[in-house]
Amino acid sequence: MLKKIDFDNKIIPESIEREIKIALEYYPQLAGTPITFKFKDNIKKSTMQAQPAFKSLLKSRKNRSYFIFISRKVQIEQESFKITDIPSDVLIGWIGHELGHIMDYRERSSLGLVIFGIKYLYFSRFIKEAERAADTFAVAHGMGQYILKTKDFILNHAHISEGYKARIKHLYLSPEEIMNLINKD
Repeated sequence: MLKKIDFDNKIIPESIEREIKIALEYYPQLAGTPITFKFKDNIKKSTMQAQPAFKSLLKSRKNRSYFIFISRKVQIEQESFKITDIPSDVLIGWIGHELGHIMDYRERSSLGLVIFGIKYLYFSRFIKEAERAADTFAVAHGMGQYILKTKDFILNHAHISEGYKARIKHLYLSPEEIMNLINKD
């Protein structure tokens, strides 16, 4: 049974409120963490992006706040989707993955987060570690089935290029690895 959490310290767009609240219920540890979910018109090479609020890096770990930026449109190669047109379970999985990043960030010092950001920008090996860690956090919090639906949406969508699918296969946990993690619990 999922714990109901207080959403007072969360800023959530109304159009995807249901999906965000469902994903947040898998992370009761984030109940006291301020998170702003914000639509953005262009996120380079990504659909969503989690990051600490810059000013909060000067605060202690427990007093940090975070943003999850969400692209209004998902442009994958020639295919374009409005975020609100993506199936609900897929969107919940995508948000759950981003919340996994926040769980990872909460464990890091402010200096550690700055170093993390630099490595993420410049080292592809580190991107793979960070993305696989976020998937692992999401599965560990009970979101495995949602993460699988998100992977299935991307990997089996006819209009998404093989190049983009190969990038996802390289950087993120595979459906088989996710199933192995689910079955461990």
